[in-house]
Amino acid sequence: MSDDGFALTEGDLLPLALGAALLGTGGGGNPHIGMLRVREVLRRGAAVRVVPIAAMDGDARIGAVGGIGAPVVGMEKIRQGEECLRALRAVEAAAGARIAALISAEIGGANAMEPILTAAQAGLPVIDGDGMGRAFPELQMTTFFIYGHAASPAAIADDKGNVVLFREVVDMYWLERFARHIAVDMGAGAGFALPPLRADFLRGVLVPGTVSEALAIGRALLAARAARQDVVARLADALGARVLFTGKVIDVKRELRGGFAVGAATLAGVGDHAGAVAQIDIQNENLVLRVDGRALAMVPDLIISATLDTGEPVTTETLRFGQRLAVLGRPAHPLMTTPAALRVFGSAAFGYPDLVFTPLAGGR
Repeated sequence: MSDDGFALTEGDLLPLALGAALLGTGGGGNPHIGMLRVREVLRRGAAVRVVPIAAMDGDARIGAVGGIGAPVVGMEKIRQGEECLRALRAVEAAAGARIAALISAEIGGANAMEPILTAAQAGLPVIDGDGMGRAFPELQMTTFFIYGHAASPAAIADDKGNVVLFREVVDMYWLERFARHIAVDMGAGAGFALPPLRADFLRGVLVPGTVSEALAIGRALLAARAARQDVVARLADALGARVLFTGKVIDVKRELRGGFAVGAATLAGVGDHAGAVAQIDIQNENLVLRVDGRALAMVPDLIISATLDTGEPVTTETLRFGQRLAVLGRPAHPLMTTPAALRVFGSAAFGYPDLVFTPLAGGR
């Protein structure tokens, strides 16, 4: 492994959490809690280096870890702290492979922090990239699986010390099905480890540079606040996004269903959008944005909610009546919009067979 990359410091954690929350499209777990967990490990002397995938030897094995369950549970259920580490060790033993680095399955929310936390505990670097470029609610919804990675061995671990190993699973859909049921039994929140990935495979299928990008987005937001700039305009520029709607939340319907937070938020337009009504459908993440009944944006493109005054990311579990939000849209990475990818996390996969994916203007 070469010396490329950078050391992550405590001062990086707040901007990283903010950027990851924005890229998380409302999901991925509460970013503030994830930040605090990593901060405490760094304060105890741990060190983490973020490196590009090119820095790894081709036959190096990379571990992918993250939280699984409903984001709203993460607000109430305290983690033991080593769930992902124990799941990783189980996968390592089952695969007979030594893990050389970790990567996020999704860059969104607290799941951007899980590999950093586990890397600090295990003394490993973190790869600058992920398998989505955003957050999605189900395990099969990563570029890793879509482009050919095996579904086992994988493992799930809870805060009580239980570890369940999936030694042989037919495909990624069965892995999601089994893991989701077990996650519910574990209290709708647990740590998960995917099968080890070869670095040479990852080079062609990961969404690159997303840790660095999240950090840059968060820094841009903090700089805009400090300079009393228009935070929404600065965010749109940093994200490569455009403002699709501005409004006040007038209704939130949200329930825990099958291990997911499912529902919708309704916004009454303000400013340039006064008189219009928007609805954001959610399943852990923001799925579809409709304005006056017309779909303006949909998965896999990113639908991002932030407060109008401070640009604070609003995750689906923190949506509240009265919030004044800007809803931004950003095109997904090209790996996320191929026919193979759309079969896994296009609108039809979420129960919208009549919605035909129309990419947001701009491209990436």
